Amino acid sequence: MPRLPDKVAIVTGAGRGIGRAIAEKFAGEGARVVAADLDEASATACAAAVGGLGIRADVTDPDSVAALLERASAEHGRIDVLVNNAGWDKAGPFVESDPADWERAIRINLFGVLNTCHAALPVMIGQGHGTVINIGSDAGRVGSSGEAVYSAAKGGIIAFTKTIARELARHGITANCVSPGPTDTALFDAVTEGNERLREALTKAIPLRRLAEPADLANAVAFLASAEAGYITGQTVSVSGGLTMC
Repeated sequence: MPRLPDKVAIVTGAGRGIGRAIAEKFAGEGARVVAADLDEASATACAAAVGGLGIRADVTDPDSVAALLERASAEHGRIDVLVNNAGWDKAGPFVESDPADWERAIRINLFGVLNTCHAALPVMIGQGHGTVINIGSDAGRVGSSGEAVYSAAKGGIIAFTKTIARELARHGITANCVSPGPTDTALFDAVTEGNERLREALTKAIPLRRLAEPADLANAVAFLASAEAGYITGQTVSVSGGLTMC
């Protein structure tokens, strides 16, 4: 039996990597997927692959997010699941970093989540149900050298998720966070470009001795979006192969 029969799910950053894997997993579990991405071609390609709706959306722009929610609601009549996956990172020592990159990292990683939740949660409150799953990072739980601002933004997502879980439980809405460890994606490749030693060191540090695959994250997200996780809220699930444990 599919886990997400007829669920309407918005996935941001769905054009590639973890977001694409989530969209594919959701479709395989019976969901109607709205694939949102800053790259319209990627959003459209993902939607075509999963039989869903592809929409260009800039999560840093409240007007763009409002248009995303309006179109998704018009198409499907409701929003059952919101997955905030869109993100960006640039690695390097904090003291050598550019404040312009701080702003970009915070706008995409943290404000993007605030914008989408601010638009989607009133819809879910009106429905009397909904599920929010935010993609955090273990960098936001334990810190990560070379990712100070990214870690700060992801830590903010974790705290924000717990808070909305408390505020919205009475409306039948759950909110949880999935925190990846190092994951074999194009973003990870960009962050570690030219530093194969870093990639090897991270892999050796993981007890399961491999990087996560996007599908590993998608499996956890699908569970939290399903009825099986209906009594779970305000939690942060680390999917890191044991790299971090608590």
